Amino acid sequence: MNELNEYVKAAIMGVIEGLTEFLPVSSTGHMILTGRLLDFEGELADTFKVVIQLGAVLAVLVLYWKRFIGFMNVTPAALKRPGINILHVIIAMIPFVITGFTIHGFIKERLFGPTPVLIGLIAGGVLMIVADKYRGKVSAETMDEISYKQAFGIGLFQCLAVWPGFSRSGSTISGGMLLGTSQKAAAEFTFIVSVPVMFGATAYDLYKSRDFLSVADIPLFLVGLVAAFAVAMIAIITFLNLVKRLSLSWFAYYRFVLAIAFFIILYI
Repeated sequence: MNELNEYVKAAIMGVIEGLTEFLPVSSTGHMILTGRLLDFEGELADTFKVVIQLGAVLAVLVLYWKRFIGFMNVTPAALKRPGINILHVIIAMIPFVITGFTIHGFIKERLFGPTPVLIGLIAGGVLMIVADKYRGKVSAETMDEISYKQAFGIGLFQCLAVWPGFSRSGSTISGGMLLGTSQKAAAEFTFIVSVPVMFGATAYDLYKSRDFLSVADIPLFLVGLVAAFAVAMIAIITFLNLVKRLSLSWFAYYRFVLAIAFFIILYI
């Protein structure tokens, strides 16, 4: 594994990102664990793992482009129409943005490692099982029925995702279900909110990492971005179909198995 070309490693990481970004299994956790197996670690690798998430996010922009164009209409009349609008997105972003900016250094220094990821996988899985069992009465069957209050609550749950391994989609879908949204509505809303959140997180991470990044790193990042984008296009559609058939608990069981497998591989 360690002898693989750096660009091959970047492509593998991009595929992993594209497959897992919108599944409630933690894409960052998967990339950190995969990075350990590929010997793709360090400051550059940590920034790479954040930046290539943009590839998956761009897939959301392509698939939901009409929705995002609609968000540009911020007239009072538009904001009063039924359905989610830009205010829903902003309200859901605020808690995560404040949390991320406040403890960004701690996250990169202390939590970007296998052990915190394994803890996050287990803890996030427990939350998903709890959400499955104690979900609230559904008041928002579709994404457009989500209220401002539910959007803010989902944003609060999204803060759990600053811990690698917890999973942004796992946290927000669980939170949405506990707050009365359907599993599919919460999943789609998660896709929408991920776009501005990840653009902001990537820009901030690149700024914080400016001292050790160089123009020579651009091709490596592009390989990961393109791979993540291509795979995520397929993964998003597949996941929405899976949501109709599988409960969150199935993804939680996968997380438990993954955590146990990597614990054995890395520590035994």
